[in-house]
Amino acid sequence: MTTSPIRSPRRRARSVRRNLALAAIVAGTLSASAPGAMAARQHDDQKRLRRDAAAITALGVTGVQARLITSDGRNLTATSGVADVATRRPVSPNGHFRIASVTKAFVATVILQLAGDGRLSLDDTVERWLPGVVSGNGNDGRTITIRRLLQHTSGIHDDYPDYTSAEDFYRHRYDVYTAEQTVARAMRHRPDFQPGEDWSYSNTGYVLLGMIIQRVTGHSWHEEVRDRITRPLGLHHTFWPGTSPTLPRPHAETYQRFQPGGPLVDVTEQVGSGTNGEAGLVSTTADVNRFFRALLGGRLLPEAQLAQMKQTMPVSGEYQRFMPGARDGLGLFSRPLSCGGVYWGHEGGDSGWITADGVTADGRRSVTVSLSGVYADSPDDVLRVEQAESKLVDDALCTAPGTDRTQS
Repeated sequence: MTTSPIRSPRRRARSVRRNLALAAIVAGTLSASAPGAMAARQHDDQKRLRRDAAAITALGVTGVQARLITSDGRNLTATSGVADVATRRPVSPNGHFRIASVTKAFVATVILQLAGDGRLSLDDTVERWLPGVVSGNGNDGRTITIRRLLQHTSGIHDDYPDYTSAEDFYRHRYDVYTAEQTVARAMRHRPDFQPGEDWSYSNTGYVLLGMIIQRVTGHSWHEEVRDRITRPLGLHHTFWPGTSPTLPRPHAETYQRFQPGGPLVDVTEQVGSGTNGEAGLVSTTADVNRFFRALLGGRLLPEAQLAQMKQTMPVSGEYQRFMPGARDGLGLFSRPLSCGGVYWGHEGGDSGWITADGVTADGRRSVTVSLSGVYADSPDDVLRVEQAESKLVDDALCTAPGTDRTQS
């Protein structure tokens, strides 16, 4: 017969301390999840979201709508400013808007799904799928891979349609550019650098990715986005409007000044300068949140492809000024959080619109903000708006217990 060893007083004291510490942790967890604590946390989240939205309109932005989804599923919204400067109609928290370059994250997801299916490789060259399209003036599709298009290291120069004045806007706002026309404009220029030797944001690179999706699947990029992402996720308000210049209701009007101190021009009704995969989708804050939560939560990509998407490199000094600490993955940017770790997302901006979003690394807490009527008169004005928008995202993701702060 064996007997249990007798613990020394010192060992018993250590055991008691461990048990007390464990009890304190459990009690704290239960207390934090109690209805009163949850209500207080929701009140604080809502207060910060409203405060940060108001800080953006205080800089001269016409309207702001923001939506935060917490890790426990709470859905909080805040609006500020007006949706129409003439009628003073309030901003809707469910308004539609053009998400501009946030579209790139959808296109990149389709490309990585195709890679996961074995239908293409990220190391395939552009020339393999689009023979002769990238050529001339030192451009060579044989030296540019799909990965380099995704990560803006192709060196392809952007010669991108834009409006230079109110008269130019009214003359060209219904113009439609095909993917081939946009790429042909870029081919008139020499590359900005040799492929893989630097980083420079390239809309034309994503136009080429849209063309590759068409070649691989036989369907347009937006059809593949619809069938692979928006329908499976139930993103009922995310779609490609084609050549329609109008937005569904509700939506905010958006405005632009084409010269410092000039008149406000309503630029809401337009085809949009990009519709070929570099931009083009319309969405809502609820849908954008749902997309990024699904993406980072592993619901859209196999683990290997999501890991490749999150392999990042530093962005250029010009972008660092507006997005401090940003690193570029494959259609996805990481930004540092003030509370530690990083968040993931993709910004977009076009003719008075700015969209920003962020999701924690586990996909559980996310925020999307849409700015309408951004008519900054100088780079410093733009910087102040970017800083206020970034603060809203950081505050939304950093100010609650349980926020994911890992570097994954």
